[in-house]
Amino acid sequence: MTAVQQTILTSNWAAATAAFQAELSPFLTAQIDADVTQQPLHDAMAYTLASGGKRLRPTLAFVVSQLGETPPAAAAMRFPAGAIELIQTYSLIHDDLPAMDNDDLRRGQPSNHVRFGEAQAILAGDGLLTLAFSWLARAPFNSASRIAMVAALAAAAGPAGMVAGQSQDMAATGESVPDEAVIQLVRNKTARLITGAAQIGAIAGHLTTTQTAAITAFADALGQAFQIRDDILDGTETTAQLGKTAGKDAAEHKSTYVSQFGLAGARQRLQAALTAARGAWTPAVLASFHQTAIPPVFADLIHQLAEE
Repeated sequence: MTAVQQTILTSNWAAATAAFQAELSPFLTAQIDADVTQQPLHDAMAYTLASGGKRLRPTLAFVVSQLGETPPAAAAMRFPAGAIELIQTYSLIHDDLPAMDNDDLRRGQPSNHVRFGEAQAILAGDGLLTLAFSWLARAPFNSASRIAMVAALAAAAGPAGMVAGQSQDMAATGESVPDEAVIQLVRNKTARLITGAAQIGAIAGHLTTTQTAAITAFADALGQAFQIRDDILDGTETTAQLGKTAGKDAAEHKSTYVSQFGLAGARQRLQAALTAARGAWTPAVLASFHQTAIPPVFADLIHQLAEE
């Protein structure tokens, strides 16, 4: 195991995020400046991209890549991880639009359509979405790996993944839907992109098929937990704490884990998802990574999601 691998895999999640963001954040700014020159499109795209956030998905891709026998350098992960963040950012811009979640606040700042107008916000999202695949095409990996990354991201973000979840979310608003519909909505809308990020990391790190399957199961459970926790916090925290309008799910009659199962039921399902995330790290999987326990960086992430 290299010194970088050792440092990343044995750190806490905040430290791993900070280490990778020192590489990724300047890249995002510089690359958007280089790739987008038309105004006001550039400013609208850069505005939400630079607004911060947890950077969970790109960091997950990087950390997963460090599990491999021949892990890529952080610099090599800039284009793939950046592409994931472009997709995530576009989805937030479109989610906030009046026709969808109709939210004027994102990460404590005016939403993109409030700042730039609805038309420019739509176009900024379109630009981020398409630019993501250009970035993957430029990633410093062999052609087979780049193609696999494109396929993974398209599957995670497209009509069989995140976009499907967004459509299900809109269709279920104000409606009475079965439990399984809410579970599938969450898996598509949130968990699929988190899973796609982990799969891109697995491709970059040259993980085996068995290892990739385990990481995919881990990321799927993690993604479900992430959204269930978000559903809980929407009803228990303030707008200032959330950085977006609190109580919006209930006000808009959204189908969430809280509306479907109640607060206590949502909390139980959050713990079940986290248990499933831990369970993906079987003794055989751990041994394949030369580990005897869940790497601390992933254990810490699970722990953070367990806290409200």
